[in-house]
Amino acid sequence: MNTEFAELSAQFCRQRIAYAVATVVEISGSASAKPGAKALFNGSGQLIHGWVGGGCAQTMVARTALACLARQQPVMVEVDLDDEIFGAGMPCGGKMRVFVEPVLPEPKLWLMGNGLIAETLCLFARQLGFAVTVNDPQVLAEKFPGAEIISEDPHYQALQPEPADFLVIATHHKGDYLSLTRALQSNARYIALVASRKRAGLIKARLTREGVAAAALDRIRAPAGLDLGGITPQEIALSVISEMVLIRRGNGFSGLTGQGVRRADQETAKTDYLESL
Repeated sequence: MNTEFAELSAQFCRQRIAYAVATVVEISGSASAKPGAKALFNGSGQLIHGWVGGGCAQTMVARTALACLARQQPVMVEVDLDDEIFGAGMPCGGKMRVFVEPVLPEPKLWLMGNGLIAETLCLFARQLGFAVTVNDPQVLAEKFPGAEIISEDPHYQALQPEPADFLVIATHHKGDYLSLTRALQSNARYIALVASRKRAGLIKARLTREGVAAAALDRIRAPAGLDLGGITPQEIALSVISEMVLIRRGNGFSGLTGQGVRRADQETAKTDYLESL
């Protein structure tokens, strides 16, 4: 890997841009690229740097790069260079195997609030590879190791999530409305409110009165988390991070926002805790 390739890869990582790296691992017969040749493709499948062959190979590898990024999984592809190019009757000759690997940006969690639920959620998120930014005027940095801390932003002006980001609001009711209003101005893939059903309903009702469209309100996952039957702050944080992982990996689930079934005593205990915050 040459210096330019490495610098470009580092730049994409800093900018949190997804890309794919293709590496020729084996050739047979006639092939313009040699083993070890590399190419970098962006999220649109466009060749940005490097070389893995000309028209016979590049189109297939570019398509494979797109598929790898969509599935978030690497793949080994065999390119038959004897195939005709676009039906033009121009065989290249030979075959080659190319390993295509997606390089995905570190997922990011914007965490509004503090307290035991937020602290535990931050810990889980960091262990699972999320970058975490905590925004709260009373936040203590030592309670959120490894997180970026924002403590002087009462109007959440620094809240600027990217479309792939996750956003959880656990402000103990103090900043629910303002932070949700800011969150809905973004395209964040996941917006969740840690609150009881009653509190979530009140917040949504206020947003409705303020003119927020129903489609926008449907983006809010409230109460946040999967229906795990959790009661304690740690269990509630576990339900939220579990939902985040399922969203991140693109799997189906039944969240607390839906019609999940839970025992009455569990629902009451969790509601009592959330209402006490």
